[in-house]
Amino acid sequence: MDPTSLAQSPFAVLTLIAAPAVLTNATSVLAMSTINRMLRTRDRMHDLYATSQKAEFTEPEKIRLLAQVDRVERQAELLLRALRFIYISLSGFAAAVLMTLIGASLAHYQNAFWFRALSTIGLLLGIVAVSSLVIGCSYLLRATYISLANIRDEATVIRERHKPALKSL
Repeated sequence: MDPTSLAQSPFAVLTLIAAPAVLTNATSVLAMSTINRMLRTRDRMHDLYATSQKAEFTEPEKIRLLAQVDRVERQAELLLRALRFIYISLSGFAAAVLMTLIGASLAHYQNAFWFRALSTIGLLLGIVAVSSLVIGCSYLLRATYISLANIRDEATVIRERHKPALKSL
């Protein structure tokens, strides 16, 4: 992009800032939902702890409870990793916007070196941010699969408990 055309058109600067800004906003929402999932995982572990304190369990029930505890713990670890990458992504998008703004302000002076250097830095920050977002989302997906495993396990328990009632109908 020609530095002079960037300085002459306010829409060019807006275009360069809009994409990272939208991605920053979307990443912020993703971070908030991930924090919410982390808190729900903590609540789930608290419930499992309370359950483990209340009753005597048969051997299969102990095995099932310990498997759930292991899965919830693994889910929390994955959510924390995801959150780290989401924060890296968020800071990368914010830094890319800053580099774009600084580069746009220097483009007015037609200093091609600084304009190109800041554009390159902004682009690299954007690449890091998008890559981190993809990695964070992959951790979220893995955490979701663990959640699904716990749901399936609990559904199996419910079906086993109520199977005699279904037979009598």
